Amino acid sequence: QVQLVESGGGLVQAGGSLRLSCAASRIIFSIHIMGWYRQCPGKQREVVADITNGGETNYADSVRGRFTVSRDNTKNTVYLQMNSLKSEDTAIYYCRAYGLISRQQYWGQGTQVTVSS
Repeated sequence: QVQLVESGGGLVQAGGSLRLSCAASRIIFSIHIMGWYRQCPGKQREVVADITNGGETNYADSVRGRFTVSRDNTKNTVYLQMNSLKSEDTAIYYCRAYGLISRQQYWGQGTQVTVSS
């Protein structure tokens, strides 16, 4: 069974930084688009950033210039470096894998990020 395990969440003051990691297992990591999503209480889950197997990246307007997504295919891990954090970044952050061939998607269990103002 595919597993995505996020880590790195926590409590940080506004203006601070956090680095999230998502380790994948039981998938061929290199043929999956990896993405980070977040969900605030009472709101729909939204995309934050994603990265293709070739390293192309996309960002939500709200995080562009502050967040950086990257991946290490040798470690089956995707990262989200979050800088200049704001209170509105507070959410549960989820990792998603989308198979380029299988067209299946997988989700991690989420990690809480709380930014205090």
